[in-house]
Amino acid sequence: MENYRKFLLLLALSVLIGFVSVLFVLVWVFKWREGLGWDGGAAEFNWHPVLAVTGFIFIQGIAIVVYRLPWTWRCSKPMMKSIHAGLNALAFTLMVISAVAVFDFHNAKSIPNMYSLHSWIGLSVVILHSIQLLLGVCIYLLPSAPAFIRTAAMPLHVYSGIFIFGAAIATALMGITEKLIFSLKEPPYKNSPAEAVFVNMLGIFIVVYGALILWMVTRPQWKRPGEQTSATRESGANEEDSTMAENGAFANANVEHGGDTRRRNLKVDEVGQRSTM
Repeated sequence: MENYRKFLLLLALSVLIGFVSVLFVLVWVFKWREGLGWDGGAAEFNWHPVLAVTGFIFIQGIAIVVYRLPWTWRCSKPMMKSIHAGLNALAFTLMVISAVAVFDFHNAKSIPNMYSLHSWIGLSVVILHSIQLLLGVCIYLLPSAPAFIRTAAMPLHVYSGIFIFGAAIATALMGITEKLIFSLKEPPYKNSPAEAVFVNMLGIFIVVYGALILWMVTRPQWKRPGEQTSATRESGANEEDSTMAENGAFANANVEHGGDTRRRNLKVDEVGQRSTM
């Protein structure tokens, strides 16, 4: 892998920022927003930002970049597909629970559902992610899908994953801003109280985390080498080693048996032609 140390640095930095983002959400809800609970009150609503950031942003980001980890390249492709699908399934499960918490809170407080742009895009992202997960399992994880379908669907699968991840980040930013505007009254959000500054920093961490993940996943030099390519390289290396050994043997034979020089030189040329094909 080219720039291996740079990749490791970006990976470590992204994981650190992801953890900090989750930690910031927990500090926010426990210090300013009544903690966590499941009683139809504000504490139940707080599961929404905690699980959304943990699942749909942090875990989904790891699921996207998991194929780029060099130490996983020796793992079989089916195993890596299972890990990728499992992480996305976990992210989807956490997001569904967070959505249930919101609807339950709204219904308990007689607050209308699905009226804001945040809720529209958020529900759309959840639906798109469920479709992406289902099609990904059917096409790439199950062995029944024909190879030409897998090849044709791969560009759309990759683009959809990146798009959903970016849309999840945009939805989270809209959601935390909406929550601050509705919740902060004295002093209001526009006066930049401590909670507002703290949560704005959370938004910055989320954006930086997303930028790092998208940068790593879009660099072609950090892409997992295909199994067929790897096999071809290995066979090519073996052929090259074999050719060099044959050339050495022929050269020694020419010295020892000068009368057979012409015949053995022809064989050397023949081997050289094979090595360049």
